[in-house]
Amino acid sequence: TPWLCARSRWRLLCCTAIEPTWCACKRAASAASGSGPEFRDGRRVDATHCRAGRRRVGDRAGRPPRAPGPGRDVVGQGWGAGRGDGGGPREPHLPARRRDAGNVASNNRSGRALHAAACVVSAIPSHGTRDVIRRARGLLPPEATVVSATKGLEVETLLRVSEVIEDELGSDRPIAVLSGPSFAAELARGAPTAVAVAGNCEATVAAVQREFRSGYFRLYATQDLVGVEIGGAMKNVIAIAAGAVESLGLGDNCPSALITRGLAEISRLASALGGQRETLAGLSGLGDLVLTCTGQLSRNRSVGIELGKGRPLEEILGKMRAVAEGVRTTEAALALGGRHGVELPITAQMADVLAGQKTPRVAVEELMLRRQRSEVEVE
Repeated sequence: TPWLCARSRWRLLCCTAIEPTWCACKRAASAASGSGPEFRDGRRVDATHCRAGRRRVGDRAGRPPRAPGPGRDVVGQGWGAGRGDGGGPREPHLPARRRDAGNVASNNRSGRALHAAACVVSAIPSHGTRDVIRRARGLLPPEATVVSATKGLEVETLLRVSEVIEDELGSDRPIAVLSGPSFAAELARGAPTAVAVAGNCEATVAAVQREFRSGYFRLYATQDLVGVEIGGAMKNVIAIAAGAVESLGLGDNCPSALITRGLAEISRLASALGGQRETLAGLSGLGDLVLTCTGQLSRNRSVGIELGKGRPLEEILGKMRAVAEGVRTTEAALALGGRHGVELPITAQMADVLAGQKTPRVAVEELMLRRQRSEVEVE
């Protein structure tokens, strides 16, 4: 977020087509002193008020300023841009958001961007995470925390993103995951946002909570990495289905049932993998699912809408500027469910739709004609 940019040596790592472009934030002395212009939605605003919620400088609640932290990096252009400077020509996914563009400079020397980082946020697509993390492995300080904001599964291995990072960096690396209802564009403009943060140890989670909090970004702690990541990945699959149902004009009852049964499906898989069902009732489960299934900025919902209109998947994806994680996650989640004996009927139907084997309308009909069952499952 912009408040992190204003603190010490925050750096940004943007990724286009999985080829990293390293961007360093130049704001330092001017931001620390509270000087320099700030812009919000194209308008220049009072710098003290604009920064109050982000850096605790001039906090209107009377809290003392927080000391500048060590270097931090963001990997990724969409959500990563929301967690970064929030403006400038480097971020094509958020073109309407422009904050003092002079604060961002690009350089492709990755070592220079990472060597002093205390925290690196990975917000790149799931299919590129392993490659980028592997290339960054020798550049990261051994104590640097890696925070994943990616919502997906690695198709080839069926691993969650935190598992991919651990696989590349080792089990001793502090790792955390951010997930919840958080559109990058809204986060970049300072809209109040709350997410869940999970990690491989309590100290890591507490540190991320402490360092990322602001007047518009709130984090709730949990130790359930599995639940948080499965919720973040699977909600994209259900959102594609929700978009298709919306496009078919099937009324309000149908999408409501879809979201509810989609949550049950996500919870079954998370539970089978060792996650807690309670986690899926929170921000990283229900919260993110509702937003992604109904929000106008949802890429996965948009894919579903176009599928419902009868357009081929290749054409839909060819016109998108950003990644719709649900397309790749569908097959991975279905395979993961099969490995653990978990039935995923909505996911299975969406896999057929994405493969062009049936239409969304036929998929809905087949779901409605499935064997009757109890709503509450006894484990």
